Amino acid sequence: MTTSPEPVAVRFDDYSFWVDLDDGRTLGIPLAWFPRLLHGTGAQREAVELSRMGLHWDELDEDISVAGLLAGRGDMTRSAKEAA
Repeated sequence: MTTSPEPVAVRFDDYSFWVDLDDGRTLGIPLAWFPRLLHGTGAQREAVELSRMGLHWDELDEDISVAGLLAGRGDMTRSAKEAA
């Protein structure tokens, strides 16, 4: 059984966030994919909790799985009607 890589660090710039994984890869993700992070303050973004499964921001009510990032999925909370 293979396990998913785990996040070890997260950092932000003006347009993206970067997730370092324990297997040596770094993922760059556009903030536009996750509106809660995009509109959050720097302090709110920095208050990330890392877990085996992914990333959690309590104050922003945002949870992002490593598996979802690896699959190229953004915010899945918007309905198809909103996204269209």
